[in-house]
Amino acid sequence: MSEDIDEARDWHGNQINCACCAHIALNRNGCCQLKHACVNDRYARRIDRFFERNPSLADAYLTHPHFEVRAIAARFANVFLLPRLLHDHDETVRWSAVRRLPKRFALQLRNDPHHEVRMWVATLLEGDELLPMASDEYYCVRHVVARRIAPLLLRGMIRDEDAEVRRAVARRLPEKWLLSLVDDRDALVRLEVAQRLSAELLWLLRHDPDWRIRHEVASRIVPSEFIGLVDDPYSLVREVARSRLAR
Repeated sequence: MSEDIDEARDWHGNQINCACCAHIALNRNGCCQLKHACVNDRYARRIDRFFERNPSLADAYLTHPHFEVRAIAARFANVFLLPRLLHDHDETVRWSAVRRLPKRFALQLRNDPHHEVRMWVATLLEGDELLPMASDEYYCVRHVVARRIAPLLLRGMIRDEDAEVRRAVARRLPEKWLLSLVDDRDALVRLEVAQRLSAELLWLLRHDPDWRIRHEVASRIVPSEFIGLVDDPYSLVREVARSRLAR
């Protein structure tokens, strides 16, 4: 952490000299402090402390050559000055700006060139606003969408190429569409399905190749469908099935 680093260097790696700083008067008044709260320091926490003490100066630093300074200044600057930062060449600056702006500005970044910005933007949107991002090329963006989009809009993501995305879909998909995932190629996706299917429909997974799914089936399936489970090749599945049958 910057507090543990006993040095004061700028983002170029040069030693900081307070005597040459434009804010020398602030230093005398305790509004900035070498190695602790300094806008010229290369450590983000120290820059952040500087703007916490001097928020009125943030506007003047929105064009600073160091991205870290621009990104942190955007947290404190006049919000009406932030739209121009949506075109900043650094993704951290773009995100720092958009998170303070009205949602209509976030819509502009749904196709941001950096996947992390698109992923962060997805956390700000909801409902139909997320639909264009459901087919994003980066799986983490689609995963955020699958966790936030309205359940009735998830049907188009059932066949997503990424298993983690399909697992998120299986957790929230309306039950009437869950049957579309009973034959998913990933066992953990099928397990999510098994945990949500009604007891009357679990027979569809009774012969699943993964024992974890058969165990879930044996734990909840209606007694009339125990056929095969009491003689399952995996002991834990047999024990659950036989215990329930005995009861």
